[in-house]
Amino acid sequence: MSRLSRFFVSRWGAVVTGAVIGILAALLVPLGNPGNMGICVVCFTRDAAGALGLHRAAVVQYIRPEIIGFVLGSLLAALLYREFKPRTGSAPIVRFFLGMFATIGALVFLGCPWRAYLRLAGGDWNAIPGIIGLVLGIGLGVVFLRRGYSLGRTHPAPTALGWVLPGLMVVLLILRVTAPLYGRDADGNPAGPIFFSQTGPGSQFAPLLVSLVIGLLVGFMAQRSRFCTVGAVRDLIIVGDSHLLNGVLALVVTAFVTNLITGRFVPGWEGQPIAHTNFLWNLAGMGLAGLAFTLAGGCPGRQFFMSGEGDGDAGMFVLGMFSGAGISHTFNMASSAAGPGPYGPLGVAVGVVFCVLIGLFMREPAHR
Repeated sequence: MSRLSRFFVSRWGAVVTGAVIGILAALLVPLGNPGNMGICVVCFTRDAAGALGLHRAAVVQYIRPEIIGFVLGSLLAALLYREFKPRTGSAPIVRFFLGMFATIGALVFLGCPWRAYLRLAGGDWNAIPGIIGLVLGIGLGVVFLRRGYSLGRTHPAPTALGWVLPGLMVVLLILRVTAPLYGRDADGNPAGPIFFSQTGPGSQFAPLLVSLVIGLLVGFMAQRSRFCTVGAVRDLIIVGDSHLLNGVLALVVTAFVTNLITGRFVPGWEGQPIAHTNFLWNLAGMGLAGLAFTLAGGCPGRQFFMSGEGDGDAGMFVLGMFSGAGISHTFNMASSAAGPGPYGPLGVAVGVVFCVLIGLFMREPAHR
């Protein structure tokens, strides 16, 4: 094992990775990304889904280069360190639905675990009930893990399977660069196939090359250090290991300091960017997300990184996230600054029931 590889798997590897993410995510905001959303894996997936026409919420449609970089950076690291190992077979259909419900819950809160911590570092106190809900959801997931919950083992798969998600990201990058347009309808609106927001969060973005390079760097470092915001809490609860949690704390601290330097630390409950003040549904939305991410084995960023390593089951989770983003906005589940969407609470309730049933009844079959 090389010296660099040993460093990344050490305790300092997670800390440095978290610190780099915190600094770069905070800097992406003055560079053009939405407020307190330098990086939000779920929100960026939602924006990309909208750009592909999977939902028609006009204010959140943009192919975010950061998530493309996550997969391709992880792929590069896995290839360099011989960890590109295509695999599948661990309940992929269940993982798809876990990804879908995790996204529904996160969009009720308006952010994934990454953004919850970045919102806190920016002074948005509405992140506090979200983080509480996240911890409670992870805690419930740990209860199921201790009771024997399992999605089964993965198995080696043909090499071609491991290239599916990276290939999809290359296609998304091509679509982002070329922005093909069939034409316009009678009202002058774009007719697709790609849609980009003209107003709202989807119209706010850092330069393409900057976003892509940051995504590649984060993907590379996170693949090596196994950075995971959900695994950090899970490992602390199960075995008292704070290895990954130190990385999360580093993310919060460095993002906070960067926000202070750039003048973007604005503490308060009201008027925060792309956030609402409903305590209950901030908590419940992230509670569902935390539970679903725990049952799937990692936070949304970790799912993208594993898909870059060739994990087809993580790839199914990612596709479930795209589906969940489309469903959230199509069926008025996603929240806005005004509060939860009309059917957001229903989406959370259905998701919790699904996840609890999966947690109770999914067991690895006995070998004969």
